[in-house]
Amino acid sequence: MYKRLFRLCVLAALAVFLLWLLISYIPGRAENFIYQTGYEDLVLKYSEEFGADPALVYSVIKVESNFDPKASSEVGAIGLMQIIEDSFDWVALKLGRNDLSFEDMYQPEYSVMFGCYMIGYLYDRYGSVELTAAAYHSGMGTVDGWIASGEVPAQNASAEDFPGKKTSHYVGKIVKAYEHYSNILHEKGID
Repeated sequence: MYKRLFRLCVLAALAVFLLWLLISYIPGRAENFIYQTGYEDLVLKYSEEFGADPALVYSVIKVESNFDPKASSEVGAIGLMQIIEDSFDWVALKLGRNDLSFEDMYQPEYSVMFGCYMIGYLYDRYGSVELTAAAYHSGMGTVDGWIASGEVPAQNASAEDFPGKKTSHYVGKIVKAYEHYSNILHEKGID
């Protein structure tokens, strides 16, 4: 009888331990698995160089390519950060990088470099994750038009404020990823 009671207590303790493990340990690990931080050296280097928030850079990489450097889209965006050719030309001019071709955006270093420049520039211009994400997705002219017409507030914009389901959905995904990446980088001591 005591052996049976002892076994029952051991099994109960084991069950409580496993439940604690699932509740406290696994969610953080799952977050780190789902929201990976690959290319960390490049992201941190170019985020610092161009004044971009690394959590926002990771969010764009996650949403745009899910860390696939060979990714391409139906609109012609390529690489980790899904740079389109017009954006490539603009950033190449700003950075004086006439030594690069659009196809170089398949190389993680150049994709992250150009993407960080764009994110730093857009955040300086708009001052929010939401407006930066919308401009990265839809272009500065489009976002400026929405703000000028009053369709989107210049301050405190949320994903629901953007006209069109694609931009609204994109901004919502970026904001969600940004929250996760902010937590992950904070845990790593990167803020």
